Amino acid sequence: MKTKKSTKRICSVLAFAALLAFLYLLDPNSMTMKLLQKGAILAVVAASMNLLNGFTGLFSLGQAGFMSIGAYITALLTIPVKSLDGVYYAGGMSEGIRAFKMAMEAGPAWLTSVYPFLALILGGVAAALVAALIGIPVLRLKSDYLAIATLGVSEIIRAVVSSPQMEKITNGSYGLNKIPNFPEMFGGAVPSKVTPFLIAAVCIALMVLLINSSYGRAFKAIREDETAAEAMGVNLFKHKEMAFVISSFFTGVGGGLLAMYLRSIDAKTFSIALTYDILLIIVIGGIGSMTGSVLSAFLVTVSKEGFLRFFDETLTIGGWQVPLFRAGFRMVIFSILLMAVVLFYRRGIMGTKEFSWDAVFGLPGWFKRKFGRKAARGGDGR
Repeated sequence: MKTKKSTKRICSVLAFAALLAFLYLLDPNSMTMKLLQKGAILAVVAASMNLLNGFTGLFSLGQAGFMSIGAYITALLTIPVKSLDGVYYAGGMSEGIRAFKMAMEAGPAWLTSVYPFLALILGGVAAALVAALIGIPVLRLKSDYLAIATLGVSEIIRAVVSSPQMEKITNGSYGLNKIPNFPEMFGGAVPSKVTPFLIAAVCIALMVLLINSSYGRAFKAIREDETAAEAMGVNLFKHKEMAFVISSFFTGVGGGLLAMYLRSIDAKTFSIALTYDILLIIVIGGIGSMTGSVLSAFLVTVSKEGFLRFFDETLTIGGWQVPLFRAGFRMVIFSILLMAVVLFYRRGIMGTKEFSWDAVFGLPGWFKRKFGRKAARGGDGR
């Protein structure tokens, strides 16, 4: 079913307005808002990982390392100068960084208002620069070897930021705290609780535009067949490096958003388990689907940290305590649900499909065709 472009635009605007209205009405300190904010942050990282793994065919497991770079850069730049002594209480902070931060805080008002967003961008740029250097030797590898190499790089980055030699910059194993929350946007017109959703929407929209461009078609060609892509004139290393750097940039931005969300970070925050969680999200959503990554990020976050917590609490029925309801049983139920998804939706929730209004408006016809035939067969006695 084909829908007019004007109708699609109107529906998109109405859906966006409805989502904004819903977010404005939510209590900023409610559990629902916190879960949705974390889901939006993980959606950015999952989409960036899908850009590399799903659309370019490069099996990378270094997301946690690049997230840590973005998180530490964002935290370093946004922690107020007055709070530095309380954060770097062990070995003190680098005087050069302190002087830079004092100069930024003493700047004009417009600079102060955009400074948190510049910090996020700089965190992404720092992650992209590291990825550009690492990509030169690492992207010569393929398949499992690339995954192992990027996983090792992630652990090296985590070890470096927590090392005693980096104490005056990253505060070593103590980590960073007193990180400011999300900033307001457009002079307070957009409250801080909505900021992560708008930043996530912009990041994902940019990745979608990239995928639909000529560069995106080159990425997909590399995924399908490197030999054929090279024969058609695609520079393999150039496009692999480009995908790796761009993915790392958005991963770094996601790490910066996570630092603002958590308000305190350390090396343990960015362990290998975080990369596996992101990989799990894109597998459930569909490798090769941006829509699937976004939907899966919210579904996994809400189910894992939201309503499934009911199973972690003691349940007593008529004086009899149900033995399985205890701390940790939530993850058992979560694992069973994951197994069900993998068994019945092997290509993920969306597979390689994306959201479209044509599919939405075509649902009534699909139900009519599907269930109308069953009803007709039943009426014929077949």
